[in-house]
Amino acid sequence: MIKTIFYLKSDKENNKGESAIYAKISLRGKSTTLATGKYISKERWDFTNKLKNTVRLNPEKVCQQTLERLDSKIESIYLELSKNNYNVTPLEVKNNLTGKTEKIEGLDILKLFDKHNNFFQKRYNAGERSKASLQKYKRARDLIASFIKVKYFKTTFPLIEIDNKFIYSLEDYLKYESSFNGKKGISHNSVVKYFQCFSTMCNYGIKHSIIKYNPFSVYDEKLIITDAVFLTKEELQRIENKEFETDRLNKVKDIFLFSCYTSYAPCDVEKLTKNNLIRDNEGVFWIKTNRAKTNTKSNVPLIPPAKRILDKYEYLDEKKLLPKISNQKINEYLKEIATLCKINKKLTHYVARHTFATTITLGNGVSLENVSSMMGHTRITMTQHYAKVLDENVKNDMEKLKHIYS
Repeated sequence: MIKTIFYLKSDKENNKGESAIYAKISLRGKSTTLATGKYISKERWDFTNKLKNTVRLNPEKVCQQTLERLDSKIESIYLELSKNNYNVTPLEVKNNLTGKTEKIEGLDILKLFDKHNNFFQKRYNAGERSKASLQKYKRARDLIASFIKVKYFKTTFPLIEIDNKFIYSLEDYLKYESSFNGKKGISHNSVVKYFQCFSTMCNYGIKHSIIKYNPFSVYDEKLIITDAVFLTKEELQRIENKEFETDRLNKVKDIFLFSCYTSYAPCDVEKLTKNNLIRDNEGVFWIKTNRAKTNTKSNVPLIPPAKRILDKYEYLDEKKLLPKISNQKINEYLKEIATLCKINKKLTHYVARHTFATTITLGNGVSLENVSSMMGHTRITMTQHYAKVLDENVKNDMEKLKHIYS
């Protein structure tokens, strides 16, 4: 808890020979000092027990009341700041008290976004966040800038002026008017995710004592959960059995299948090296790494089909486990693979991840908790979405009941 002690600074005197009263603010081993603007003689300071006793002189009464109000104000500021940031420092409390922090009234939303994105860039450089996440925040910043320019004919917009009208006009703009790569409008789920970026950016400002509230907290739209696209056992086997005439398609096929058997997303597969391939004491091979998106631990035992794919590329001179192909190219070539294998689904690299969750693991009785751990999910509710689409499991379980009641 924060503690404030008042003391005399003898080297600071007024023309009456009285010493300045200072406050020392202490918290978790850190401290800072603050001038109260009040003076008193050392004799009266000692006689009144540092103004803690009852005083009768009017100047001392005023001085005593000032110190009490200041102590209460410091306590109040600390409690308010600590709601959103456990690691509040005494200097942050002092700056908030004296008005030296950057005021929300004069702070532009794009400047705050730049502060956040610069911070996120440092985390990306340190390997703590993925390139895709960094690009998402940069894109979110550009969308807000575009909205402000189109709707308000401005290049800046004060955070204090962001109200419900601004927020829901921004939603309409993103859904129906914004354009990217020649496509007009953004899907509902993408809009919700961008608003999550806006809210995260503001929460960053609160934690760093730049702003005091999050104007985007009023936005409460939710993601519309749709069934994940995944391959059935038969479709997966069809790709397994297919040999393509071009080397590029065979390589993409192997990368895609490896993802089906391990759940690794594009940004994770690209970073896998031979250092991530571990053999335990029982001879079982594992891929051990952290997910780029969430920075959570993700250890996956290799099943035979995945190990066979890695064995094909042992010849690679570099430390990579698999050939390096951009995610854009992979998705482009997967369209060809889908056509050649007569699979009427839009294949992307993420379909492989969904296939691991459904057909490979949950569909074969692997527990939800273990699947969640292998996929690097931070909440098990993220994995439960896949469990809902496994009608095959429901059918198999009901077949057992039919046998019992037959």
